[in-house]
Amino acid sequence: MTVDDTGSGADADGRVDPPPVSAPLDRGDPQGAAESGEDPLALRLEGLILGAERRYTPFQAARTAGVSMELATRFWRAMGFADVGQAKAFTEADVLALRRLAGLVEAGLLSEAMAVQVARSTGQTTARLAGWQMDSFLEGLTEPPEPGMSRTEVTYPIIELLLPELEEFLVYVWRRQLAASAGRVVQAGDDEEMVDRRLAVGFADLVGFTRLTRRMEEEELGELVEAFETTAADLVAARGGRLIKTLGDEVLYSADDAGVAAEIALLLIETMANDETMPELRVGMAFGTVTTRMGDVFGTTVNLASRLTSIAPRDAVLVDSAFAEELIRSGEAPASEAEAAEAAAKAEKEGEEPPTYRFALQPMWQRPVRGLGVVEPWLLTRRHSAPA
Repeated sequence: MTVDDTGSGADADGRVDPPPVSAPLDRGDPQGAAESGEDPLALRLEGLILGAERRYTPFQAARTAGVSMELATRFWRAMGFADVGQAKAFTEADVLALRRLAGLVEAGLLSEAMAVQVARSTGQTTARLAGWQMDSFLEGLTEPPEPGMSRTEVTYPIIELLLPELEEFLVYVWRRQLAASAGRVVQAGDDEEMVDRRLAVGFADLVGFTRLTRRMEEEELGELVEAFETTAADLVAARGGRLIKTLGDEVLYSADDAGVAAEIALLLIETMANDETMPELRVGMAFGTVTTRMGDVFGTTVNLASRLTSIAPRDAVLVDSAFAEELIRSGEAPASEAEAAEAAAKAEKEGEEPPTYRFALQPMWQRPVRGLGVVEPWLLTRRHSAPA
């Protein structure tokens, strides 16, 4: 242990030694908290989590990292952090992060715009994760572990214990997700432009959610939303789809294969229908070219899936004509029951096994959809063999 020129205890790489979990929490004045007007505990938590103390103003951090102040500011804001003026708010880790991003640009591995996107996508994703984790950990506390400790003070020992394990787990999950994403890119191989891909996109929406918000207590509503999101996320992942995002009463997911997306949609309807505590559900899906950016999806296909969801009957799935055509093309559904009967008769005549279809499609009335013109929805259901 060495003592640096600020008088704080830190080892050679700048890591601040946290107090033992069982020790009383010192609410002293770390790193000039009184002068900055910040809560001493907040600064102690920052030191614990970042593993380094504040040393640099924004200008000093940019200069030390060897990047322009303009680029450093763009990176900082892209990660989701507020401007700090000329306060000493940056650590050695901040300098290293700036240097690494700038190095990728200098080496030609990333354009400057792409580096900013990397900072923004990482910041947005981890901000939501960090907020959820803190809320969940503190919500799980019923009584402080020691008499006289406030919930705020308990935060320090909790983070002290969880930080190393959560950090390792985060890296593990990220690597797993990156491997899965790389695999999908390789499989898509021949796409001229990897940003624009043909995907099945689905929205699943809770019916009557607005009315529920007026009738239910906040805690009950939160539990319902969490149960819905958990159920949807598990089903989507288990069947090989990708959960794009959750919007409280709605989830957006995608799949490379229309059959996979159709199976997920019907499973969501069936699972929710069997749970008396959950509202009814409706699903809208479309198939076509989708623009992917920062883990999200955009384009006419996405908009059409959203519109189909808004007009879908309760506990039902509507798909667009392109989705229906894809299921028919892949042999997952017959174009009509007449065609299915004809194919079965032909197979029987030739001594072959009749084709088996997982899904049935029923054309619905054509109707105008705002911003998309006239569309022909199809009702998607499971197909049951016709009686002999």
